[in-house]
Amino acid sequence: MYLQKIFSCSQLLARPNALQTFKRAASQGKNPSSSTFLTLHAVRQWSNVPFFTVPLARAHGKSFAHRSDLRQAKRILVKLGSAVVTRGDECGLALGRLASIVEQVAMLQNQGREMMIVTSGAVAFGKQRLRHEILLSQSVRQALHSGQNQLKDMSLPVLEARACAAAGQSGLMALYEAMFTQYSTCTAQILVTNLDFHDDQKRRNLNSTLHELLRMNIVPIINTNDAVVPPPEPNSDLQGVISIKDNDSLAARLAVEMRADLLIALSDVEGLYDSPPGSDDAKLLDTFYPGDQHSITYGTKSRVGIGGMEAKVKAALWALQGGTSVVIANGTHPKVTGHVITDIVEGKKVGTFFSEVKPAGPTVEQQTEMARSAGRTLASLEPEQRSDIICAFADLLTERKDEILSANKKDMEHAVSTGHLSPAMLKRLSLSSSKLNSLSIGLRQIAVSSQDSVGRVLRRTRVANNLELEQITVPIGVLLVIFESRPDCLPQVSALAIASGNALLLKGGKEAANTNRILHELAQEALSIHGVKDAIQLVSTREEVEDLCRLEKMIDLIIPRGSSQLVRDIQRAAKGIPVLGHSEGICHVYVDHEASVDKAIKIIRDSKCDYPAACNAMETLLVHRELLRTPLFDQIIDMLRTEHVKIHAGPKFASYLTFSPSEVKSLRTEYGDLECCIEVVDSMQEAVDHIHKYGSSHTDVIVTENEDTAEQFLQQLDSACVFWNASSRFADGYRFGLGAEVGISTARIHARGPVGLDGLLTTKWVLRGEGHTAADFSEHGSMTYLHENLPVAQVLPGRRTTS
Repeated sequence: MYLQKIFSCSQLLARPNALQTFKRAASQGKNPSSSTFLTLHAVRQWSNVPFFTVPLARAHGKSFAHRSDLRQAKRILVKLGSAVVTRGDECGLALGRLASIVEQVAMLQNQGREMMIVTSGAVAFGKQRLRHEILLSQSVRQALHSGQNQLKDMSLPVLEARACAAAGQSGLMALYEAMFTQYSTCTAQILVTNLDFHDDQKRRNLNSTLHELLRMNIVPIINTNDAVVPPPEPNSDLQGVISIKDNDSLAARLAVEMRADLLIALSDVEGLYDSPPGSDDAKLLDTFYPGDQHSITYGTKSRVGIGGMEAKVKAALWALQGGTSVVIANGTHPKVTGHVITDIVEGKKVGTFFSEVKPAGPTVEQQTEMARSAGRTLASLEPEQRSDIICAFADLLTERKDEILSANKKDMEHAVSTGHLSPAMLKRLSLSSSKLNSLSIGLRQIAVSSQDSVGRVLRRTRVANNLELEQITVPIGVLLVIFESRPDCLPQVSALAIASGNALLLKGGKEAANTNRILHELAQEALSIHGVKDAIQLVSTREEVEDLCRLEKMIDLIIPRGSSQLVRDIQRAAKGIPVLGHSEGICHVYVDHEASVDKAIKIIRDSKCDYPAACNAMETLLVHRELLRTPLFDQIIDMLRTEHVKIHAGPKFASYLTFSPSEVKSLRTEYGDLECCIEVVDSMQEAVDHIHKYGSSHTDVIVTENEDTAEQFLQQLDSACVFWNASSRFADGYRFGLGAEVGISTARIHARGPVGLDGLLTTKWVLRGEGHTAADFSEHGSMTYLHENLPVAQVLPGRRTTS
């Protein structure tokens, strides 16, 4: 049982050293009390500390401009609305939600932050307690009156809110104390009313007490004293000061007076919408700026509490003006409650962030809408028009190469000076005249292929007389391509998006910011030829990749281009959006016992050494057991040593050696450098089994002169690319003749292998009839199905095929 030590006003006045005793106990590592209740009226003895004199870790006065800055928040106030704290029946507390909130607050407190809580819930807790007592009392009286255990129907009286608050305060605090104790965190309660803020002396007392508690690493839990609070007076705000009408205004007032860095207001809605939540056109606002109130239509208030979204916005804007950043978010959603507070502090896109700094350009949501709108126009263009745009872009790459190379030089110089990029990443970042010429050639190949892309008929069927069905290719919609340190990716992907009629959202690495900016400008210049400039957007705001992956209602496909870690992170984050790509490129070359010496040496050297960082580079060399201690094997080892390739021995290979290279830690390793694993297998079938077990279904090669063995390998292996007597480096859209690729997919649905133009298209079914109904083909109908396959003819936008 937790000890409750309640100091009344008279007790504290009689014991002027009570707070010092409290501090001394805390400094000695003792829990001063399991719950210490301090009323504001009881702190008059500590009024000699000047107001706003406690130094802070961050200079206060301006709120954070961006969400990512919230990681720097030192002093944080969490406001728990009535809908968050109470159960759905409004009688009792939502213990599960409270427990998860307490855990997050304790975690942040233990990180060295100063946490405060403004909480509701006393009325609901007291209502539950009083109902129980009334029912119990009525049951006893009825039992005594009737002399038997059969009870009549009992009706509960309407419970007065102040009485409920009085009955619930102690239990609410005891519950908080019990929960925080599990994390070795001490709490203290402070009860206030609006009248207390009208007295400068009391305000100083409150300020002093709160600072002392924070200094001792104690979490203050603050609430309005609903047992005595008068009804709120309309329009009673002081000049420039918000009146305490509810816990929203209380939280805002305390946040400003305590110079909090961040106020997190948790309610039962996701955040602030531009119209009442639940309406058809309601959109959640990621960021809200002062002056945007005219664009908001408020709905009804929550099921409990005395505030509402309008009150929350007013309080948030007042706190923002006072220098405190504010986020309004949902604290009741079961999938996010367990991490909503920590996500906000980590700068993730949760709820609505209030900011005084309005970006010069559009938000990422606005960019996506602009891209989608222009993308639909792009898709409706004639193929020749899309081809013109791509050719114009190709011309600009060579005509404006000096501007591009100058911007790339800045990126390279910055990357070298910071030393953050590996040599392989620096190579990817670098552009040259020859690279730009190659890009221009690749774009022209895409322009040619775009003539037969959108609107291509894949299938035609005569369903019945005068009822024809067509399956045609159409754009996917809005693509999000995220790429690292590889600016040449931008024109390739842009050209493929244009050719396929897709809108495109690009998020490049900051290391290539200057190069990406000029390339994007050239892409939009080319798009302007046919009035679709906005179809390709470059995200230049400080958006986290994880936040972009949450735009499932706006983005149709995500294509990551970068490290395996980037791909894995995106696959985890994009729970509602398909991701096209591969997380690893563990490619194998199997050298059969019937392999040609010259072919084996050439293929292994090219597969490993041509570009070791590429995803299609060889990572594991499988050698038939009969080749060990043969001239071919010796030549392979000598070549790898000459090329400075570090060799790791697989378990079976190591068992054949007296002095072996370092044994591999894992047979499922993508080195991405001049390193590889060598392992021994007894047969082609064992090589296939090994690849199936340890490979990533990317690209795998067999080197052999035996055609039957090769065909078995090619048929049995289920990788996206399987080659016979050819380097793994051929797994590339350009080398396949696709013009370029958006990536390589190892998925088993949709596109697989190097993904070019066709991989960015989906299909739709078009049915043309003359008043046909399904009833016409029923048992008693007059028509029958024919289902005749018809010759396929090309369908272009605005045109129709003929039978």
